[in-house]
Parts: sequence; structure tokens; C-alpha cells
Amino acid sequence: MGILEGKRILVTGVITDSSIAFHVARLCQEQGATVVLTGYGRLSLVERIAKRLPEPSPVLELDVTNDEQLDSLAGRVAEHVDGLDGVVHSIGFTPQEALGGNFLNTRWEDVATALHTSTFSLKALTTAVLPLMKDGGSVVALDFDNSVSYPIYDWMGVAKSGLASTARYLARYLGDQKIRVNLVSAGPLSTMAARSIPGFEELASAWPQRAPLGWDVTNPEPAARAVVALLSDWFPATTGEIVHVDGGFHSTGA
Repeated sequence: MGILEGKRILVTGVITDSSIAFHVARLCQEQGATVVLTGYGRLSLVERIAKRLPEPSPVLELDVTNDEQLDSLAGRVAEHVDGLDGVVHSIGFTPQEALGGNFLNTRWEDVATALHTSTFSLKALTTAVLPLMKDGGSVVALDFDNSVSYPIYDWMGVAKSGLASTARYLARYLGDQKIRVNLVSAGPLSTMAARSIPGFEELASAWPQRAPLGWDVTNPEPAARAVVALLSDWFPATTGEIVHVDGGFHSTGA
């Protein structure tokens, strides 16, 4: 038996089989869970990727900035599972104009897009599926270290700081429903989303040299394992926490 035996997990953000979300979904299934996926935009691509999982999973359309899709999400998920024990938030987007060293020139419209998609979406997604979490459960969101500023990350860094704060407030308000809310702060990985960030290679280059345990930018498995552990019952009293999976980079000085 796996550590997620019998659990029902909703995983967002699967785009390719190199994404953290894909490996989370794979490990969830390997650990005994039933998985439902959501995708945005290119659903046919997500459906093809879903077939590479140990067990094909249903794929639901979800734009986290679309109120109609959020309002219908619980009902659509309920067509496949009779409840949820866990939710994985792996969603983020920042316009190019808000990245790459353009911080001082970024317009509010682009910042608003970043905050809506990357920050507020955690609250929107969580509250959308609350009717399916009557017995409590675990919400885990993917984060990136935001304790300091990083070159080129700019307004996505601000959005991630907001994500961390959002998780803490969700943890506060959902604790009485036995719902835990935590973050996994992964080191930089060569995913499709990361490669869309101007200067990503420059940002990522410091990790293998400075992380005490080293860091492989091509391996999403360590981060995915941490997500699965937080989805399990092995962290029953942990909420509002950030688990760093970055080889220890965040703990070191220059």
C-alpha cells in the first residue's frame, strides 16, 4: 500500500511530462491515489500527456481567472470522484513585460495579470473545491524562494511572495475544516514555464554551485516527492509551512 492509498487528488498545471505537476500526478498514482487533472488552453496536449501516466486520468478545462469555470469545477470533478482529499496548485503566469529586469517599467495591467493568475488563484482554486473536501485534506502549492530578490524574476517574485502569504491565510481560515495548506519551494527546473522566463539560465546557474546538496535543474522528482508527502497523512499537524526543496540553496549566503 502506498502513502496515498484510496485518496482522491486534483492536480493542476500539467503541461508536459517534464513539469513538476506531471511527476506529482505520477507519484500520486504510484502511491495509490486516484488523480484528476486540469488543463488550460491546449487541452489536447494535456490529454496526450495524461496517457503517459501509469493510469490515464480525466482532464478538465480550468482557467483560474474564469469565474464560470471555477463555479462549475466542483461539479465537474464530482463526475469522476466522490470527493477530494488533496489539491495541487501548480499554476503561474507573468507577462514577459513583468520579467527580465523590466521591474521599474512594468505597467499595472501586467502586474495585475501576474497576481491574479499566480497568487489569487490559490484562494480561488481552493474555495472552488471546498464542497468536495468535507472530511478535510491537504492543499499544496508550488512556490519559488521569495525571501530575497533575484535577477530577472521581478514581478513573479512579488507574486510568489503573495502566494506564500495567501497560503498562510488559507491555513488560518481552513484549519477548523481540517484542511492543511502548505507550499513546496522548488529550486529552478528546466520546465516549459521556466524556459519562458528571459534569462532563466542565468538565474539557475548559481544553484548547482551554491546548494550544499547540489542541484539538478533537469530533475523534478525531489520536488514532486515533497508534494506527495504533504498530500499524505504523514504531516497531520503541519500547515502554513514552506518546505524548501532546492538542495539547501536558500540556507546559504553568498
